[in-house]
Amino acid sequence: MTLCIITPLGKALEVSTLKVFLPGGAGAFEVLRGHAPLVSTLTAGTIRYEQDGVLKEYPVTGGFVKVDNNMVLVCTEK
Repeated sequence: MTLCIITPLGKALEVSTLKVFLPGGAGAFEVLRGHAPLVSTLTAGTIRYEQDGVLKEYPVTGGFVKVDNNMVLVCTEK
């Protein structure tokens, strides 16, 4: 699946990943390959994703996420 993070300055990150942990507005949640489509707000926190067996982090100040067809698209201010 692909994780794409977009900020007002443009695309900040685009990686292939096995799972993504997100700080959702109603609580943190995990997205795996084949996840049902969804749209959610994000709170300030850290996006964690696995890339090549290594857990990596990307801090966010809030925003929105759309999950559809193995694409996790995050729009954030940072």
